[in-house]
Amino acid sequence: MAHTDGVVCLHQRPLTVFASPGRYVQGPGATYELGRELKRLGLVGPVLLIAGGTAQRELQPIWNQVLPAAGIEPLVMPFGGECSKEELERLLLQAKGRSAVAVVGAGGGKASDTARAVADELDLPAIITPTLASTDSPCSALSVMYGAGGNVEGFRFYNRHPLLVLVDTTVVARAPKRMLVGGLGDALATWFEARTVRESCSHTMVGGLPSTTGTALAKLCCDILLADGPAACAAVEAGATTPALERVVEANNLLSGLGFESGGLALAHAVHNGITAIPASHRFIHGEKVAFGLLTQLVLEGRPQAEIEEIYRYQKAVGLPITLAAVGVDAGNDEQLRTIAERCLIPGESSHNEPFPVSAEAVISALKAADQLGRQRS
Repeated sequence: MAHTDGVVCLHQRPLTVFASPGRYVQGPGATYELGRELKRLGLVGPVLLIAGGTAQRELQPIWNQVLPAAGIEPLVMPFGGECSKEELERLLLQAKGRSAVAVVGAGGGKASDTARAVADELDLPAIITPTLASTDSPCSALSVMYGAGGNVEGFRFYNRHPLLVLVDTTVVARAPKRMLVGGLGDALATWFEARTVRESCSHTMVGGLPSTTGTALAKLCCDILLADGPAACAAVEAGATTPALERVVEANNLLSGLGFESGGLALAHAVHNGITAIPASHRFIHGEKVAFGLLTQLVLEGRPQAEIEEIYRYQKAVGLPITLAAVGVDAGNDEQLRTIAERCLIPGESSHNEPFPVSAEAVISALKAADQLGRQRS
């Protein structure tokens, strides 16, 4: 029996689990420290760098400068853009015979996820150097696997987290504002999903009951986003690093990553996964779809109207979707809504972490109601 804030959880094995990356480094120009950080971890020799386009343009010249001086040979492999079975197989074929000591993922969330999958297959430590603050992927021990069409096909879970996460906020500040805003959407859901998992005494992504630490970090993440989100967006518009941006980047990457894994996921991310089944949604990024999933979750759970109104106001203010149309879904198309609802209720989905049984009809009603509330505020 585990007691959590007055709630009694009954499970056969009531173990609380908290997990995290080994080391987190963030700040302007952090890329220049990558060689020293790898060396202090005992990593010397060839390193595979799975790099997105921005990483190749902005980070590779720095890698070529600082890594050899630390005894590290950079072996750059361009990332194909999708975290899929096909991309994983392609990169593994390229990596064959390279005798690498680690795998570095540099780019957005899908590059991070792919690098973790490659590292796992090769039984090597994973290092993540995100060029965006668009998802909470960098610090996690899982990968979201997509099909060729952009729909979520499944997940890969790993026994170890990245050994190092290093975030160069100079690069993040130069990324499109939409990427940071998407990160706000992904991270904003963290607290509300963790709260639900704590209330339902469900298991988290790391295989245990939610820890007090994970839940508290999820709440801190939300507090920072609400306080500093607009100022961080303004900093990115100016291409500048500021204290507000630093706090939001840490919230998007570290606090949200720790919060979702050790705090838990609920309906918001399940709705995201359902939305990906709609082809027109593929042009929208992960955090945008999670943001509408959060609105749907709050409506379905019957949360206080003052709280729901606050989240609608915030999402509108920073540019996150508040209608289904804003994520490529036709609210008047009952077939699309049922597709989303049924996909988000498949066995193993995080929708089952709600503290009550959730039906497809209830999800459809929540989708319609959340959309209507958004239209009234558009």
